[in-house]
Amino acid sequence: MTHESQSPPDGKPSASEPEELREQVERTRAELGDTVEALAAKADVKARAKDRAAQVKEQATATADALRAQTSDTVDTVRTKVSDVAHQAQDRLSGPAGTQAARSVRDHRAAVLVAASAGALALWLALRRRKG
Repeated sequence: MTHESQSPPDGKPSASEPEELREQVERTRAELGDTVEALAAKADVKARAKDRAAQVKEQATATADALRAQTSDTVDTVRTKVSDVAHQAQDRLSGPAGTQAARSVRDHRAAVLVAASAGALALWLALRRRKG
């Protein structure tokens, strides 16, 4: 009776020593474990949906923060410009009419700032829509 070495169906040579066989079995188990883990992760729709929701939330937060910063900068710029215009108007106007106009602007500074801020915001939104 002759004993011929047969190759396994996958084409890999078979192990000749028991220790080699054990190592091969351990490698195969590790590869199989990794494969099962990867398949389980792909099949876990709930976890994938949670991950995607977290990504979207981070993006939305970053966008909101950027818009807040831009709006704050715009408001500061508008406040500065309104204040400069008020001072220029006060400097240009002289006499009782000038004093009265300057007093009126000073008395209604909050309203002037709100109106200027609203105008700047509307302008910014309109320009943003054109880009988008």
